[in-house]
Amino acid sequence: ALPEKKMIFKGLTVNKEDMNKLMLTPLIHYPLPGGSALITFEEAKVAQRIIEMREHTVELSCGELEELDQCRVRVQAVPVDILLPSALEIRLIQSSRSILVSDLPSLDISKEALLDKLELFFSKTKNGGSEVESREFLEDSHQVVLTFTQDGVAELLIERGHIQLPIGKGKYKIKISPCMSGDISNLQLQPSRCPRTVLLLGIPDVLSEESMRDALEIHFQKASRGGGEVDGLAYVPAGRTGVAVFVEDTG
Repeated sequence: ALPEKKMIFKGLTVNKEDMNKLMLTPLIHYPLPGGSALITFEEAKVAQRIIEMREHTVELSCGELEELDQCRVRVQAVPVDILLPSALEIRLIQSSRSILVSDLPSLDISKEALLDKLELFFSKTKNGGSEVESREFLEDSHQVVLTFTQDGVAELLIERGHIQLPIGKGKYKIKISPCMSGDISNLQLQPSRCPRTVLLLGIPDVLSEESMRDALEIHFQKASRGGGEVDGLAYVPAGRTGVAVFVEDTG
């Protein structure tokens, strides 16, 4: 659903505190190859130090293995660069047959029952409607999109702005707005480096997944090895692939 902004023609907002903003929340899917690990430290300076050291020798608990060389593995530490949007343009088109219904009442009925009530009401010509072709409940905004089979119906309803909707013994004032659809017409990306996360490469498949994860976390928590407190660690064994999801750091 589009954010609504109360504005006057001079371009000044009526009340800046009441403005709704279109917020972009990053949700980056980052592919991980086999034999790699992502490690996130509590402090960015620790991650930077690990990257600058580049190669790290990690000692393993190999049980019965006697040769010390077989109980150590060398891994490479590299930075994690992801692409984030720096500019976004969306081309909007107003639907000629659809309306956006908002300010819906919070009632103890199912979504399907609410959609039935709306379709029944707006399908009647005496209420300014006509035959409803489709209806859709928008989960993110708790609004409903109704699409009519005839042209011109949506335009007249939008001009009214509000309408009284009878449900049961009550009447509820709901809002009718234009239904806008859009697609991205221009998207510009810029690289951004994760400040607290490091990608480890070249990890051989010599231990179980849990044991290798523990060995890596123990090694990189030691200050004597240039490490520090670990906030999280994900390991993908050789021969497999994984996907890491990055979200905005609010800490």
